[in-house]
Amino acid sequence: MREKTIEQKLVSEVKKRGGICPKWVCPSFDGMPDRLVFLPGRHFGMVEVKAPGEKPRPLQVSRHRLLQRLGFKVYVLDVKEEIGGILDEIQSA
Repeated sequence: MREKTIEQKLVSEVKKRGGICPKWVCPSFDGMPDRLVFLPGRHFGMVEVKAPGEKPRPLQVSRHRLLQRLGFKVYVLDVKEEIGGILDEIQSA
């Protein structure tokens, strides 16, 4: 399965829950997560999407840690079966 397929499924599942999942393009600050997840009730998370078995690059890991130190949740998604659990966790926060 390709990264694009997993990303499309994430966007679709967020929409089913009444939210939006825009792509985050940050040209002057490489390594940021791919998608922002906004769900009803002011629930928010960030998702880095990878092809199955792939891991974030060192710069991405560094950015994820920075965001986590600031109090934000960052998820790495590499299989579509994890989407429900990630969204459940975002909604419960």
